[in-house]
Amino acid sequence: MSLIEQPSAGLAALEERLRDDFVTLGWPAKAWIPPTSRDGRPVHDVLVIGAGQAGLALHVALGMVGIQPVLLDKAPQDFEGPWATTARMETLRSPKELTGPAMGIASLSFRAWFIAQFGLDAWTALDKIPRLQWMDYLRWYRRVTGADVRNGHEVVAVRPQADGVVQVDVRADGRISTWLARRLVLATGRDGLGGAQIPDFLQGVDRALWAHSSDEMDYGRLAGKHVGVVGAGASAMDSAATALESGAASVDLLVRRKELPRINKSKGSGVPGLTHGQYLLPDAWKWRIRHYINAQQVPPPHGSTLRVSRHANAFFNLGCAVQKVEQQGRKLHVHTSAGMFVLDFLIVSTGFAIDWSLRPEFADIAPHVRLWNQRFTPAAGQEDTELSASPDLGPLFEFQEKTPGEQPGLDHIHCFCYPAALSHGTVSGDIPAISDGARKLAQGLASLFYRDDIEQHFARLQSYAEPELDGTEWTHADSAARVKALCNAI
Repeated sequence: MSLIEQPSAGLAALEERLRDDFVTLGWPAKAWIPPTSRDGRPVHDVLVIGAGQAGLALHVALGMVGIQPVLLDKAPQDFEGPWATTARMETLRSPKELTGPAMGIASLSFRAWFIAQFGLDAWTALDKIPRLQWMDYLRWYRRVTGADVRNGHEVVAVRPQADGVVQVDVRADGRISTWLARRLVLATGRDGLGGAQIPDFLQGVDRALWAHSSDEMDYGRLAGKHVGVVGAGASAMDSAATALESGAASVDLLVRRKELPRINKSKGSGVPGLTHGQYLLPDAWKWRIRHYINAQQVPPPHGSTLRVSRHANAFFNLGCAVQKVEQQGRKLHVHTSAGMFVLDFLIVSTGFAIDWSLRPEFADIAPHVRLWNQRFTPAAGQEDTELSASPDLGPLFEFQEKTPGEQPGLDHIHCFCYPAALSHGTVSGDIPAISDGARKLAQGLASLFYRDDIEQHFARLQSYAEPELDGTEWTHADSAARVKALCNAI
């Protein structure tokens, strides 16, 4: 009987199956890259900043081509990424059937992990994947794939060098040391080149009276308070629901639009042709597709919206654009196009911005990175701040120089996080196509290493001398006798 027919077999049986799959697939592949050093110090082939789902998927993809990366993450073990810290949704927004970072290995998928513990009937009954259960799956994924993750390692500076080595200053255990890498990958998530987007109307307002939806915060402090939430996207609904469930006296959603968006256009774009072909599209089409999705906006999930609306003290204020916020003692006077709200606390769910000033660790490279606003000028009415600020990436997610020659080695840093979306599509962070992006980057890095080390590989080819035959497999024929015998036979 299969594992699916025996839910009680549990994770032990699944892990045994996975080990056999790894053997069958030859994972990890044999190492083949010559070791590199500088001034007697080892140089890592690939360093990855971030050990969330993107970093873990890339680890498996690199293992498929014989490369073993080291992943650096400032978070403590088991708390990488947002799932167990700043995310507040009850369930993931992606359909449960998506394979995510499984890299084409069925026994490494969430589905296999779930069924091994809870059975096929439970899987069939499951609607969406619970957020914290997804984190548990990623913890398991890290363990069974043996990812080399260094937790508590915070990158504080990145300096590409003309000789192709990237210097990475890392703070760990109270001291800073410099790591060396031939290739550096930024698997830094949704806010990978910036951070929370804070509206101007909050300038000068006491930070104790407001928060961004991405902030780590004890929502219990909102018990008994009148709370406002700016926005109507998924994170706005999650924040509003969490405040209500934590005992807020009321929650007013302040929504600029007169109607909530109803259709997730991003979901409608998820076809293999775009997943694999975004980079090959003409610039005008790349821009048009991403801008259209941005302008239409992604609606909040059905379940997340019901999670809010089931509370009688939740109020959906549509057509209610925030104009300014004034602090009066410990109260906030929030002026909107629909009137003034007097609130105790305000949560802004205004998304993320590409803002290099929020990422001091990239200060050395930020002035030199070529952006899309240098590459493309959109037609009138198609302007898009997020897209203009996106990095103009090469075919393997690599940064390109704003002015050629000003920062040699910049192209040894690869942007495998959300800001790559305009250049490559959503293959570098979101669950649906994360395996596709990881595979593309890993195979590309393998080709670059071979190109860069071509003389050593050719010398190795020339010196390769493992015999296929030892000379005992045949006997020499007497050619003269054979010729005579054949002639006589005619």
